[in-house]
Amino acid sequence: MFKKIVPGLTLLFGVVCAISLRFYRSWHSRWGATDEEVELEMPGDELIKQPTFNVTRAITIHARPEEIWPWIIQIGFGRVGFYSYDLLDNLGKPSADHIIPELQHIEVGTWIPMSGKVTEETAFRVRAFEPNRWMLWEKVASTWAWKLLPIDEEHTRLLIRLKCHYRWNRPTIVTDLLLMEVGDFPMMRKLMLGLKLRAERAHADVEGWGEEFTPSADRLLHAL
Repeated sequence: MFKKIVPGLTLLFGVVCAISLRFYRSWHSRWGATDEEVELEMPGDELIKQPTFNVTRAITIHARPEEIWPWIIQIGFGRVGFYSYDLLDNLGKPSADHIIPELQHIEVGTWIPMSGKVTEETAFRVRAFEPNRWMLWEKVASTWAWKLLPIDEEHTRLLIRLKCHYRWNRPTIVTDLLLMEVGDFPMMRKLMLGLKLRAERAHADVEGWGEEFTPSADRLLHAL
């Protein structure tokens, strides 16, 4: 019975991947980003010459780069979480809604865990960064770049670029494909909105706006 089911499942998986590559990926791979931002040079672009997965996403945050940076550098499993779907990526532990002082120091080589297993295959490490401007994470066959671009004195564009090269001979290739082609975008979108929400709330507190200021991410997050 099992042998009869496998071909059908394989065919179904192939169809899902084809639809993803044709429609879903073409939409989510540049979520929020302009043509110029998609073409913009990002840290680590040179490290993966022929990526099989290459996405650039962007969002505007009502806060200054130096106010956003602390929220970025504390991200990670076992750190503050990912400001995303905590049940899926943080074992149900709520992502922090405040800055953690002891996680504000990073250096080249700092581990950024994606799960409880920390290896060169499963976790990113900080490869390079310039405080308040950009940071590059790297793991085997994958890079994750962050860039903060000031728009004016109150607003900043956050750009994220994720690149990876699928290793088709890995036993986990089916899981890898499902994770990247299907699961990556909703998780990353929620991360960006969660980061935006926290940074904008903190900015409002600093400016003393109180209840008069409602972060624009609030409405979007409530719709998820």
